[in-house]
Amino acid sequence: MVPLPKVAPGTQFPPLRVGPSDRVFVLTGAGISAESGVRTFRDAGGLWEEHRIEDVATPEGFERDPRLVWRFYSERRQKLGSVHPNPAHLALARLEQRIGDRFFLCTQNVDPLHERAGSRRVHHMHGELLKTRCEDCDRPAFQDEGVYLVEVLAVTAVPADCGRTWSGSGDPVRHGPHLRGAGGLRSVRHRGSSGAVHPAAGLVSHLRHNPNPRGNFARCVYLGLERPENTHSFDECRLGKAGELLPSLFEIAG
Repeated sequence: MVPLPKVAPGTQFPPLRVGPSDRVFVLTGAGISAESGVRTFRDAGGLWEEHRIEDVATPEGFERDPRLVWRFYSERRQKLGSVHPNPAHLALARLEQRIGDRFFLCTQNVDPLHERAGSRRVHHMHGELLKTRCEDCDRPAFQDEGVYLVEVLAVTAVPADCGRTWSGSGDPVRHGPHLRGAGGLRSVRHRGSSGAVHPAAGLVSHLRHNPNPRGNFARCVYLGLERPENTHSFDECRLGKAGELLPSLFEIAG
């Protein structure tokens, strides 16, 4: 029988010890970027109150009105110049420096704040805001920081598809590497995600209920302002701001 999770303010928990052979998987969501000033989609006053998800975050929406989609993501790109990594991003970058390949960072966010904080191996589940790909050829996605507000409104030919993985796609081919990378884990940390977006919402439950090749189950810990919708999937829910809890969360052995 899986025990019920402990839910309490993060300051009531001791640090998490990371042993010499332990591996750590971290999944971040909108909450960690919100602390840097990035607008989220689901909160009160969020982007979904101004835009229907079907219009700006699906392939069908792009086919109906590519200019709207390009304008939406160009505006998101434009605002990246005013946001910066917060202490939570910096803490995760330091963790990667300390334990190297034993650390696996996966994010649901499309912004580059993890990279700007110094993280070198970031796996973006839903694509990257600063990458573009052509919808008519097989050229791989390429770095692109352009803001196309004027071009989108002025030209007949719409710029190429932005290349993000659309919400709700749940592409098992794309997300397979994330599951393989999580194999053999001893601990999983979940940062600032509502627990409502799939496939990420099911990832923690999968890891908690399925042993790794050594027969061990991952210890699953959540950090966030509120209880997630999938509270039952965690061993602990540590409530509070990621920027306040993450810098002292880990105790590295050795």
